[in-house]
Amino acid sequence: MIGNRAGKLCIWLLLLASRLKPLLGDVQEIDESLESKSDQQSEQLDQSAGTRVVAGQIMDSTEDFGESKSDEDEAVSKEDVNTEIDVQKAIGGTADGELCVFPFLFVDREYLSCTTDGRDDDRLWCATTYNYNQDKKWGFCETNEEASQRKFAREAEVIYHTGMKMINGTSRKNLKKEGYQILVKAAEMGSTKAMEKVSYAMLLGDYMQLDIAAAKNDFEMLAALGSPKGQTALGFLFASGVGVHSSQAKALVFYTFGALGGNLLSHMILGYRYWAGIGVPQSCESALTHYKLVANYVASDVSLTGGNVVQRIRLLDEAENSGVSSGMLEDDLIQYYQFLAEKGDVQAQVGLGQLHLHGGRGVEQNNQRAFEYFNQAAATGNAHAMAFLGKMYSEGSSAVPQNNDTAFHYFKKSADMGNPVGQSGLGMAYLYGKGVQMNHELALKYFQKAAEQGWVDGQLQLGSMYYNGVGVKRDYKQALKYFNLASQAGHILAFYNLAQMHAIGSGVIRSCHTAVELFKNVCERGRWSERLMSAYSSYKEGDTDSALVQYLLLAEQGYEVAQSNAAFILDQKEAKIFGENETYPRALLHWNRAAAQGYTVARIKLGDYHFYGYGTDIDYETAVIHYRLASEQQHSAQAMFNLGYMHEKGLGIKQDIYLAKRFYDMAAETSPDAQVPVFLALCKLGMIYSMDYLSETKLREMWMQIDLDALLGPEWDLYLMTILALLLGTVIAYRQRQQQPRLRPPEHQPQQ
Repeated sequence: MIGNRAGKLCIWLLLLASRLKPLLGDVQEIDESLESKSDQQSEQLDQSAGTRVVAGQIMDSTEDFGESKSDEDEAVSKEDVNTEIDVQKAIGGTADGELCVFPFLFVDREYLSCTTDGRDDDRLWCATTYNYNQDKKWGFCETNEEASQRKFAREAEVIYHTGMKMINGTSRKNLKKEGYQILVKAAEMGSTKAMEKVSYAMLLGDYMQLDIAAAKNDFEMLAALGSPKGQTALGFLFASGVGVHSSQAKALVFYTFGALGGNLLSHMILGYRYWAGIGVPQSCESALTHYKLVANYVASDVSLTGGNVVQRIRLLDEAENSGVSSGMLEDDLIQYYQFLAEKGDVQAQVGLGQLHLHGGRGVEQNNQRAFEYFNQAAATGNAHAMAFLGKMYSEGSSAVPQNNDTAFHYFKKSADMGNPVGQSGLGMAYLYGKGVQMNHELALKYFQKAAEQGWVDGQLQLGSMYYNGVGVKRDYKQALKYFNLASQAGHILAFYNLAQMHAIGSGVIRSCHTAVELFKNVCERGRWSERLMSAYSSYKEGDTDSALVQYLLLAEQGYEVAQSNAAFILDQKEAKIFGENETYPRALLHWNRAAAQGYTVARIKLGDYHFYGYGTDIDYETAVIHYRLASEQQHSAQAMFNLGYMHEKGLGIKQDIYLAKRFYDMAAETSPDAQVPVFLALCKLGMIYSMDYLSETKLREMWMQIDLDALLGPEWDLYLMTILALLLGTVIAYRQRQQQPRLRPPEHQPQQ
């Protein structure tokens, strides 16, 4: 009942938001602490929710991520402190109490608001007539106290930007910790941005001591100030029960207000909740609305180079298969490849270049290192390296200045050598007229060449041209074909485009469910996915509390791997932020959510929890249901084996030895690893069957009923005695032979 009421309240608030949209604006804020510890542009991630990405062609109407001026200039610029005022009375000056006039003329410039220009004390003032130069009528726009407060707030902003520069300008932990201490000082001076950053750092253990209680207090202050980030964080605390008593109704309210304020993480969490029906009535259309908004931002953030790689590591798999690689590259292996690259191995140079360009597998993204490795390989005539150099020049970065002519040069050389990456890049140059005159026919030609060789970018852009009808007749079926091919290689924009097509029914039958699943896939590849590696690193360093909080936050966003990892940490009772009696029920909750998303091991864990009574009452029938689902839907050998055992014992299901044997056999056929335990189980089952058979029959009566004369003949006793005599004689002869002394060979006498 509470969930339904909260759901209705959220729907009402979202409807209200549609009316308040002009007041709220289109800016969508993302908290940098939820994305990456090393995000170089974390404080510039305010993007428009209305961005449109059409079939792979990014129509970017958002602000540039880069800063147009230095932080110092931004902090102290007098232009930035001008405040727009509709009705303002002058205070003091030569026109005390009179109304300010906007615009007014000062020197040779018109001002539409109060300004600090012309004053050494940086106090805001205005003119009460149009021409200040002639009339000299003016007054202050603020009192002395208000001026002091504004100056204090500006100093706090300067300190905040100083701290952010230190954090973003290094990868060394000790320097980042110093940067956060500077942010603490800015937060104490009243900087809201600094307080948001510090609060999330304390909540997640990012370069600061984990302090959930202090973070909670700060989030309450931020929420009272109307901060969407603070509201989202409070929603997370109430949803997960971290530091507070869990309340899904309160969580839903805070998430809704966070979404109304434009926080994308709140939208993503609400999208997952409406999709899974957590605390709200399940609604595909509501989930689609939230996920589509977030996916628009994620798709608009995808660069030509493809963006970062999302590394998903399961803690349970690592624990049970210690010899299996987690996908992380060992330092020794990286050093070996670096040694080969230094010795001139072209393949090692290209591989390391791609690794540093995209990041992942334990290697941080580093455009400078990538550029150096690609340059070395390109110098030897490697077409792949030339193509990636073209990508880097086309995109531009802190290491490589954007240059369309140079990009076209490298793309052309690579494409002439038949390289699909170069062909796709050359197609992009002709499609958008970068470094060359726009030519859609040539763009189509090069995309087709790249697609024929299976290159994902060629397939994507070819689908884009068919979807938009650019350079070719519009054909949704062909677009769908190439988008599907590109999605098989995991291209994020291919998933996005397919989601758009299924959402509106262009070229396919409209399917809300399919569109939501595809949009969810896109959303989970946003910059916040880097938190997965951050949580994993914390876990490997032994900071399980920090790792658990991070995984819980990602679990709220709908990451299945985070749900299973959080459940695993709780299952192992490694975290200290929850009481011992709380761990199993919370683990059961997250195993349940991971199982709902198709994770087989989580489904088996649910069966185990109900079988043994972990976090719930012992319920063999429910355990059978979960094992059966894992067996029938995911063909799990473990689930089949468990069903065989429950049939054997008659636990939660009718005892049936024949069905038990059938499930044991199915488990052995499904997985070679199950053959040994199945063999032992079948041996045990055979013994039990034999004993049960003998116990059910009267052995003495069976013996008395046997007619040996009819079975063996009338003289069977003579035959038996003869056989026994022969056996006895054989044994005696063998024993006598063993007891006979062995003759020693004569010893040779030495010659005199």
